[in-house]
Amino acid sequence: MTMPVPASETGGAQPPAARDDSLRPGLVARLSAEALGTLFVVVAGLGVPLFTIPQSNPLSASLAAGLALTAAMLAFGYLSGGHFNPAVTVGNAIAGRIRLAEAAAYLGAQLVGALLGAVALFAVLRTVPTISDTRAAFDTVAAGFGEHSVIQVPMAGVLLVEVLGAALLVAVYLGSTSDRNPARIAAPFAVGLTLAVLLQLGQATGNVPFNPARATASAVFSNADALGQLWLFWLAPLVGAAVAGLVFRGFASSTAPAEAPAEVRAAADSGLEREEDHELAADEASGSAPADSAGGARGADEARDFFDGKRGE
Repeated sequence: MTMPVPASETGGAQPPAARDDSLRPGLVARLSAEALGTLFVVVAGLGVPLFTIPQSNPLSASLAAGLALTAAMLAFGYLSGGHFNPAVTVGNAIAGRIRLAEAAAYLGAQLVGALLGAVALFAVLRTVPTISDTRAAFDTVAAGFGEHSVIQVPMAGVLLVEVLGAALLVAVYLGSTSDRNPARIAAPFAVGLTLAVLLQLGQATGNVPFNPARATASAVFSNADALGQLWLFWLAPLVGAAVAGLVFRGFASSTAPAEAPAEVRAAADSGLEREEDHELAADEASGSAPADSAGGARGADEARDFFDGKRGE
């Protein structure tokens, strides 16, 4: 899918305020798309593991979350760019592809969408008679470390996994949606599959989501311990996103500038033609019109023969 919303990279050095946003959707449309897409990602990413019965649900939770992200990018990415993740938005801001004020608005919309998705899941859980403690059910999908990790991964280990995974996810997003990427139509599939693979790694280490909005949605409806550890699942992915954004900005500034648009090339060609016309008019006015190139070459050969003593042979 082509991502028309992020402004094209021009060496990574052009300030966002100088870019042409005349063809972009309005901010309200973009924020609505971010909220709706994040809601879908959270409902699928948390809902599938909450209601999974291994004997009757062959689709893994990580793959379901990756497919949901792919579908959300295909459905709403043409409006907002398809971030649906504060880490992706921060990476885009540092890479120079979105203004800081718009990035802050994106983060707010993503949090609203994630919380609405969690509210919907919480309401569904309250209707299930066999689930007596809804918060305890959310504990099973909340991100955590130490004793709240499936395999008791300490804080340092979960921190490294979050930083590395978020950096890879944001790097894949920035690279696959770049205007210079000839395969950017496949960006939703690249980003969705990357998330699925990373979530498969993150599940065992502590339900690591690589998405602060999703981590917030699960922590708010879990017990107090999840909220106490939420800071790590904001800090680590944003650090990883910042690293990816800086690296991408460096790559963009070190590559050769893209070929000028057709309109610019046409204007330059017409300017050269006008300059040549002016030179020709000046020559004609001075009585020294340029000779035909072929005739000039023959005249030069005859002059050379004359001075070499070949005249009349």
